[in-house]
Amino acid sequence: MSTETLLEPHEIQFPKLGWDFSVNPTAFTVFGFDIQWYGIIITLGLILALIYVLPKMKRFGLDSDRCIDAIIGGVIGGIVGARIYYVLMRWDEYKGDWKAILNTRQGGLAIYGGIIGALLIGLIICKVRKIKVLPMLDITALGLLIGQGIGRWGNFFNQEAFGTNTDSFLGMTGGTIQRTISDSMQMGGDMYENGLNMLWEKPVHPCFFYESVWCLLGFVILAFWSKRRKYDGQIFLMYLAWYGAERFVVEGLRTDSLMLGNIRISQALSAVIFVASVILQIVFFSKKKRDPESMVLYVNTEESHHLIEESRRKKMGISGEDAKIDGITDDDMDIFNDDDDDFDESELDALSDDDDDDDDEAPAKPAEASDDKDENTADEKSGENKEDK
Repeated sequence: MSTETLLEPHEIQFPKLGWDFSVNPTAFTVFGFDIQWYGIIITLGLILALIYVLPKMKRFGLDSDRCIDAIIGGVIGGIVGARIYYVLMRWDEYKGDWKAILNTRQGGLAIYGGIIGALLIGLIICKVRKIKVLPMLDITALGLLIGQGIGRWGNFFNQEAFGTNTDSFLGMTGGTIQRTISDSMQMGGDMYENGLNMLWEKPVHPCFFYESVWCLLGFVILAFWSKRRKYDGQIFLMYLAWYGAERFVVEGLRTDSLMLGNIRISQALSAVIFVASVILQIVFFSKKKRDPESMVLYVNTEESHHLIEESRRKKMGISGEDAKIDGITDDDMDIFNDDDDDFDESELDALSDDDDDDDDEAPAKPAEASDDKDENTADEKSGENKEDK
């Protein structure tokens, strides 16, 4: 591609696909406050993740009402962690400028910082709320893949997180991208200092698109496998391996990597996470094979069943001690099924009806005893009459 002049700042092109867009990163303005597409897309990803995750809690043996606190805390922790991680890695640019540190509307969130922050706060709340951590990590992994897959499109609107020059049919360019390359390739610029050789007039790798597709594909695969998982924590470990592998490759293409000397921090971290995840999966698989009873899924435990049933009763208006259940076995409840994530409420209602029927039948036993007593009395009287005769 040969371009004599820079494109307009809001113009985005995919030259080999013949696509040309004009995208303003500001969606609209409210009371003089600019609402960015970046924030809207991130929020949309979170909402879609919650819409999927909350109804699926029972599949992992968790009560959604109990877990909502951990989810909200994890979201807040993720946003704060993503910003702190990014700012710390670029502290020379932000030190002394608190307004810039708090301004995330133009981007500047590091995904690994978000994951660390979300897990840290989420796990603390799980500890306080007595929520089982491993099944919670499994369902969280599915939510993360949705959030990341959708959220990456915020980079598209900001024309950021792009890669090196490419001749691929997916290559993209844009006015902001070209200006970023032109400025960064000047002496003292980030790309120049990192030893990159970039041409502003050529297309670049759309790294945001690669990661979005990879995460959404991973969500489909892991959501399918979640019904067949062998132990709690398996989906989370698979997520770490899946995302770690992709990020290691894509990070090597990016031009805005956070650096520690000559090391791309996210790429090195991705390699460590991938290797650690694979090793742990091998260890747990071997343990499961040797001793299947040692790694029972939490969803199959009596504790999980009882907690969810208690929550169900509270939703029905039963409160306090009346909502607690004692002496009900898993067979009586039969509320989980591999092919159906919902409760079989008809069976639970039938269970309640049986209890009522038992209560109704209980008084009948004394009556029968009374009848037998009357018959015995009649026989005795008859015998006495015979003796008198």
